[in-house]
Amino acid sequence: MTTRLQVLLEDDEIAEIRRVAKRHRMTVAEWVRQALRRARRDEPTIDARKKLAAVREASRGAFPTADIGQMLTEIEGEYLLDRQD
Repeated sequence: MTTRLQVLLEDDEIAEIRRVAKRHRMTVAEWVRQALRRARRDEPTIDARKKLAAVREASRGAFPTADIGQMLTEIEGEYLLDRQD
């Protein structure tokens, strides 16, 4: 389903958008759709305070660790076992 969206722009704004859309060889409508998709994709989906809280909580945690060589050996061993299944 599609929904029509009406946006009111000043004459100079729409003229610039038309120039840019033409330069990209697309309609104004397609250029606007793509610009809105990019803007929506770039917009953070989680509040920054929630992200910081998660990082702070993780930094307080005591997580198991080992020598990097040992960890890589264990990871590779699990990978090889999974491939045999």
